[in-house]
Amino acid sequence: MKLFRKNIDPRCAYCEKGKTINEREVACVKRGIVPVEYHCRAFHYDPLKRVPPRPESLETDRLTDKDFSI
Repeated sequence: MKLFRKNIDPRCAYCEKGKTINEREVACVKRGIVPVEYHCRAFHYDPLKRVPPRPESLETDRLTDKDFSI
């Protein structure tokens, strides 16, 4: 099982050189204040800064007994 993807989209929100200010801005050591979608050549991925998307919830009201039988 792989914990981290190799082909992550570069974003300043995940960079080790950036610190999140708010939802839309990051304070970068190299570029100053930039949008979270921005990235530069100095991008270095920090997996601990990435927040994975929430899993989808299971809609149990639509399930029936037939769904659980073989």
